[in-house]
Amino acid sequence: MLTTIIFIMNSMLEHLLLFVISLLANTLSSLAGGGAGLLQLPVLIFLGLPFGVALVTHKIASVALGVGASLKHLKYGGFQWQLVTIMIVGALPGVVIGANVILNIPESIAMFSLGCLTIALGIYSFFKPNLGMHDSLKNLTIKGYLIGALGLFLLGILNGSLTSGTGLFVTMWLIHWFGMNYARAVSYTLVMVGILWNGAGAVTLALLETVQWSWLPALILGSLIGGYFGAHLAIEKGNTLVKRTFELMTVITGLALLIKAVNV
Repeated sequence: MLTTIIFIMNSMLEHLLLFVISLLANTLSSLAGGGAGLLQLPVLIFLGLPFGVALVTHKIASVALGVGASLKHLKYGGFQWQLVTIMIVGALPGVVIGANVILNIPESIAMFSLGCLTIALGIYSFFKPNLGMHDSLKNLTIKGYLIGALGLFLLGILNGSLTSGTGLFVTMWLIHWFGMNYARAVSYTLVMVGILWNGAGAVTLALLETVQWSWLPALILGSLIGGYFGAHLAIEKGNTLVKRTFELMTVITGLALLIKAVNV
């Protein structure tokens, strides 16, 4: 009887920890446009899941981040169907390719490379004070859409293969190539990447790897609430807070990936 009680208590504490970590990670991710894997994925590994199982479990839960954020961003509006279309058509094939490739790449190499790139992203944004502060759409031509779609295809491969912070790259690409401000770019990233890209990656990975289904309710609930709350902050507080959060998340995410790469 005592053993059963202890087991139940440990299980409740475990699920509470999963919910809190998911809530925190996805609130920051929703505000910055990516980076939920910074906290969530390492916690799943720390709690005993193999990398592949932790990755697919996190990927499934991350779809709820997009759902939670979309509930706020879609009401706010401002989406253009042309950009939405290329984010779907251009990137989804890359997501599927990346999800099939990741399990064959040495984990340390993948994490080290992504860590360096992520830190560089944050530093670049920090030293460009006007970057993404104003909405000035550009490259809205056939050539611009094609180049934009190619960039999103490559980022789709990255998103499908690695889940820690790849949305941050999508946010920066939308700012750099299409001239979006941070708030608009984050809204596209969370709705399109969070739901469609992560959804495609989750389905593909679930066919290749085992899922820790018992942990998903706590992770999904934290993702939904965190996604909505982060989107609310992004809309209410504007570009300055989003930009600073983006820069902070990129540097922290990159350092975390480098540390993990060294310790693998």
